[in-house]
Amino acid sequence: MFDNLTERLSDAARNLTGKGRLTDANIKDTLRQVRLALLEADVALPVVKSFVERIRERAVGEEVGKSLTPGQALVKVIHAELVRLLGSESAPLNFRAQPPIVILLAGLQGAGKTTTAAKLAKRLKVTEKKKVMLVSVDVHRPAAILQLQTLAGEVGALHCHSDASEKPVRIVERALDEALRSHVDVLIVDTAGRLHIDQEMMHEIAAVHEKANPHETLFVVDSMAGQDAVNAATAFDQALPLTGIVLTKTDGDAKGGVALSVREVTGKPIRFMGVGEKMDALEAFHPDRMASRILGMGDVLSLVEEIEQKVNKDKTEKLAKKLKTGRGFDLSDLRDQLEQMMNMGGLASMLEKLPLPGKVNSAALQKTGSDKMIRRQVAIINSMTPGERRFPKIINGSRKKRIASGAGQNIQDVNRLLKQHLQMEKMMRKMSKGGMKNMLRGMSGGGMPPGFS
Repeated sequence: MFDNLTERLSDAARNLTGKGRLTDANIKDTLRQVRLALLEADVALPVVKSFVERIRERAVGEEVGKSLTPGQALVKVIHAELVRLLGSESAPLNFRAQPPIVILLAGLQGAGKTTTAAKLAKRLKVTEKKKVMLVSVDVHRPAAILQLQTLAGEVGALHCHSDASEKPVRIVERALDEALRSHVDVLIVDTAGRLHIDQEMMHEIAAVHEKANPHETLFVVDSMAGQDAVNAATAFDQALPLTGIVLTKTDGDAKGGVALSVREVTGKPIRFMGVGEKMDALEAFHPDRMASRILGMGDVLSLVEEIEQKVNKDKTEKLAKKLKTGRGFDLSDLRDQLEQMMNMGGLASMLEKLPLPGKVNSAALQKTGSDKMIRRQVAIINSMTPGERRFPKIINGSRKKRIASGAGQNIQDVNRLLKQHLQMEKMMRKMSKGGMKNMLRGMSGGGMPPGFS
């Protein structure tokens, strides 16, 4: 989401890091670059002005002036102000109340509320061990009710039936009663998408809110909507007592301005962000980690948490044993690693969390061909017989032709995959004999694993 902004801010910071001292001229030039980077990222103008002014005040004061490395100190100031802009601290949901705890989702049409409701249900079920019920009061779009019912079954949540002929307030009343009788911990209410200028619809959601009396009222906002999303957030904040914000579609081509603007404009914390289409692609929002990502410093903590949640421990232990002996790493093992990478949001999501400069990150993705290449490789391995996966050396010309045809790929793609597997097998042998030094020596390009360079 922040690719361009990260590159621009990193360049501005890099230009200062080598300076022996700060002068009015280089501070002015750096702040001009920061201002332009933020405006290009679609950050609201008032937010840009106040943000840059706060950096200027701290930069010309003693905080930077007395530093031994003033360039690095200014980067630290920019990071601190980004954290402040994004909300300073993460704001988890509050479950200290008598169940059922009601969470109401509001937002514009097409913001992704229904999908977010299901993602949130799955997250609460898995990480918080909560019994969750979903209900839709979107009587204006019957397909939304059916969609939520389908998603509820997919994520293992209860679903309270609703009908387009019912009044939204009546649906909420019935859902509260059903949640209480079913001993539900959390009831998530998915409301109809509306335009913030539609007064009738705004009155409807106000009535639903009054009846539901939610503990959390979350505004779901599309990260790709730009300035209109900021205006909508302001309008909804005036109509409802919002308690937080959920950013959706942050894995798309959004410029990132919404994330930096909506917190400042509404004063409400960003609670979660949607990072993909899968039902587990909802991450808790951490201002300090996001500020580090924006400045190209990575987010290793989030990567570690994601690995703990999504990596199959049994398969990892099995691979660890093979690493120790340096033998037996077959194509099924390679497929497992590729699939686990995709479960974590793909290579792009993983690289984004590593402390790599934006240009290195982009170059790595260009070399690997991104996630499309990984999907093609999995398809090729799936096209093989169990024997071929276990003993790749038996794959001759005719077998390659059959495998390529079955996967819808070229023979060259099959050859490339087999070469990648061979390189990784060699790397593991080196690792088992001589540890990390030999493994690193076996890694091509000095940074990316064999087959990804």
